[in-house]
Formats: sequence, C-alpha cells, structure tokens
Amino acid sequence: MPSEIQTVTGAFGYTGRYIARQLIDAGYEAHTLTNKAPCDNPFGDKIKVHPLHFDNAEELINSLRGTAVLYNTYWVRFNHKNFSFAQAVDNSAKLFDAAKKAGVKRVVHISVTNPAVDSPLEYFSGKAKVERALIESGLSYAILRPAIIFGKEDILINNIAWFLRNFPIFGVFGDGNYRLQPIYAVDLARLAVEQGQRSDNCIIDAIGPETFTYRELVRQIRDAIGVTRPIISIPPIIGYLAGWLMGTIMGDVIVTRDEIK
Repeated sequence: MPSEIQTVTGAFGYTGRYIARQLIDAGYEAHTLTNKAPCDNPFGDKIKVHPLHFDNAEELINSLRGTAVLYNTYWVRFNHKNFSFAQAVDNSAKLFDAAKKAGVKRVVHISVTNPAVDSPLEYFSGKAKVERALIESGLSYAILRPAIIFGKEDILINNIAWFLRNFPIFGVFGDGNYRLQPIYAVDLARLAVEQGQRSDNCIIDAIGPETFTYRELVRQIRDAIGVTRPIISIPPIIGYLAGWLMGTIMGDVIVTRDEIK
C-alpha cells in the first residue's frame, strides 16, 4: 500500500472530489486543503482536512509538510465581491511557494485549454499566469488542460439538462457550431493521479476522445434525457439576459458574460 501523503485542494468540491476518491481507492494517505467546511464529506475519516491558509504562510507550509504530491484544483469561476481572478492568481502563487518550502516533490495542476496571458478574458489570462507561477517555482509539475469536465455534479451539463426539461425551447448562443472536447471527471482524476507518480515536467491537453459542436452536445443531452425540444440560435445578449433572470430567481449564477464569450 502506498505510504506517501497526497494532498488535494478542494476535495469536497467537484474535480477535487474525484481526485481524492482515486487516491483513497489506491490506498494513499489523502489530505485536503479547503477554505470552507464540508457540508457533505463523502470520505469520512479517510481524508485529513486542513484549512487553506492563504493569509498565513507558516500555517500553509505546515499543512503541506510530508506531502509528496499536491493536486491543485483551486480556482474561481468569476469575479465576485468576496473573491476575484486576481486574488486567485496571487493565492495560487502563495500555494506553490508554500509547497516548495514544505518539501512537496511534485504538483499536478488543473488548468484549462488555451490559456494565454494576453487573453481579453480574465479566466484564461489568470489561468496562464498561474501556470507561469508554477513553472517558475522550480517544482516538478504536470499541468493538465481540460476543456469541459463532465460528471454527476458538473454545472454546465446539469444546467443544460434542467433547461431542456423545464422549457419548451432551448437557445444556443450564436450558431452553436463552436467545438468542444469534454472529458469525464473520472478520467481526468485518473490522469491526474497517474501524472502524480511521474517526475518529468509536462503540459497535457486533457481532452476527451469525442468532439462535439455545442449544438450537438445539447442535442445529445436532449436525447439522453428523453425530451423533444427545438434547439434554436439566439443572440448572445438575449442568452445572457435570460440566464441573468433565471439566476436572479434561483439565487444562482447560471452563466456569465465571459463564459458566453
């Protein structure tokens, strides 16, 4: 049975949960760093929980001592009054610095396809800055770049299914012919754990074997849940306003302007 500590940021979130499950099933001693108490801990005492102390460097270092591999899923979806992309970039750099000082041997980092420092979208420029911080840290790394991650708990696929079930039509932004290569969350987690056992620096496009246009993806989901809804093209601004209205009613963020872009 493996004896080295493997630490995951956000093991009670989406991607981190799948990685933690892979580690526990493989017999590793699993730890997690999290900035919120779990309302649902599916692992019980099989995972050791540490606070994610971005504001306390010494505590962050101590929580990582003994860790062989750090699996980093930490990020934010959009700018908010309580968090921002800029803060996420800064916090990620703090995390990598703490990992190096704690003696972590390797970092497996979940990024995104096509990050670019000069991207007009903060999500992608921020992801590129985090990748650069990891590379410049001197730590051994594997950077995984998924496009869309699908699984039981994912936001995009479940939101599409909910709208298909509850509305007479479904609108796609523009012509809907932009292409996607989704990866199953279990496959991404398996790839992450495999890369954790390597030592060579690498950047991997973690994409699934099938390519869909967005319109085709919606059609696949529609057929899978057994509903008949026309799929129509709508101007992006109309889609955003509809998403904003539903989000206001439901107390959630359905889609952001950047996500549409």
